Amino acid sequence: MAVSLFAPYRLGSLELPNRILMAPMTRNRAGERAVPVALNAEYYAQRASAGLIITEGTQPSTTGRGYPGTPGLHDAAQQRGWAHVARQVHRAGGRIFIQLMHAGRISHPALQPGGRQPVAPSAVRPQGRVFTGTAWEPFQTPRALERRELAGIRQEFVGAARRAIAAGADGVELHAANGYLLHQFLAAGINRRGDDYGGSIENRIRLTVEVATAVAEAVGADAAGLRISPANTFNDVSEPDAPDVYRALLEALEPLDLAYLHVIESPPDAGFSALKLARRHRDGAIVANSGGWQLWDGEDAQAILETGQADMVSFGRQFLANPDLPERLRRRVHLNQPDQATFYGGNERGYTDYPRLTEELRHAA
Repeated sequence: MAVSLFAPYRLGSLELPNRILMAPMTRNRAGERAVPVALNAEYYAQRASAGLIITEGTQPSTTGRGYPGTPGLHDAAQQRGWAHVARQVHRAGGRIFIQLMHAGRISHPALQPGGRQPVAPSAVRPQGRVFTGTAWEPFQTPRALERRELAGIRQEFVGAARRAIAAGADGVELHAANGYLLHQFLAAGINRRGDDYGGSIENRIRLTVEVATAVAEAVGADAAGLRISPANTFNDVSEPDAPDVYRALLEALEPLDLAYLHVIESPPDAGFSALKLARRHRDGAIVANSGGWQLWDGEDAQAILETGQADMVSFGRQFLANPDLPERLRRRVHLNQPDQATFYGGNERGYTDYPRLTEELRHAA
């Protein structure tokens, strides 16, 4: 019998009511000092029918910040803010993992404490610009992290993970994708270090494996997921040896038995499928994400489950504009289209004001 997108799934200690996950999406609506506010809690609670909510990227330290208006999880006020979010999601019947994201070089001195340079594996400036809150500014050359600082990076992730669990979240997702710090260490085009965290594949995967191991030990492997995006060039990433890197990474992570591996499918011109590679080297749960190369619908997601490429599928923009996405997919009805002008920053417009299907039907009656 074919696996259904709407069938329950056992994820560690959690019983997910379906296999439709909400993907992490940066929305830039946190309050002062990166504290989640009531509006954020309302947004996530509206989407509690997801099998699992994975939140927007949340910085584990002040130096991990990459954008204005993103939440943090490195002080008591931020933990209280996330506790309110988790309570509201749970009251609505949902489950929530907080994504932990250190932006690394994808930042700017205007976003860093004391106006300092962003940090990275190596002093390699990314192409492009970043919004600092007042203007779009060119990226600057980051400062290469010293080896003695890497233990502190690991501890920042561990500290944030512990705060997430203390706040009532069901788990955390470690962001090792889309060109942020952990991904920067994996990528040969960015990581030009000469120590044991650079050069060979074994060295480049080292920090990600150490962070995942430390977080799993701190909060439990069944409360820790990991996101990867093999061969994704977003944020000026270059991965000429991507298949070999991720094969080694997955083999090194396999003994940890993390809750899930969240895989962003590789670009069409990558020459390989990240999902197929992951399935060959991972026995545990896999979450598939399109990466924006195409916009998957319910039938696409169902096909991915039926072919065994993944156990769950995450949706981004569709969940952004459709708080009741599982119900809409189940009924095979139209989806609201997202308003791109309201993706980043602002208020409730384009955030908590998208209608549910029941509201639409009531108004049409």
